[in-house]
Amino acid sequence: MKVVKTLNTVNCKVMVEPSLIPGPHEMFVSGNDTAAKLQVVKILKDWFGWQSVTDLGDITGARAQEMLLPMWLRLMGVFQSPNFNFRVVK
Repeated sequence: MKVVKTLNTVNCKVMVEPSLIPGPHEMFVSGNDTAAKLQVVKILKDWFGWQSVTDLGDITGARAQEMLLPMWLRLMGVFQSPNFNFRVVK
């Protein structure tokens, strides 16, 4: 079975319409099958309009994505809105 983890770091509206948030921001993917991840990245970019997708590596990266939830919940309270996301700058 091929599994790719993505779309769990934003709310449902931002998932399918990333332009709700101005500027560049990240979507993350992780999984054990490179071809499956490439297909998911293509869907994220072509269908939903995600401009920046960061590959967190194998499926163990899914745990890192899930660990954003406590920060996400705190920020939602601060912003009084679920329409925000994370931006990675290097």
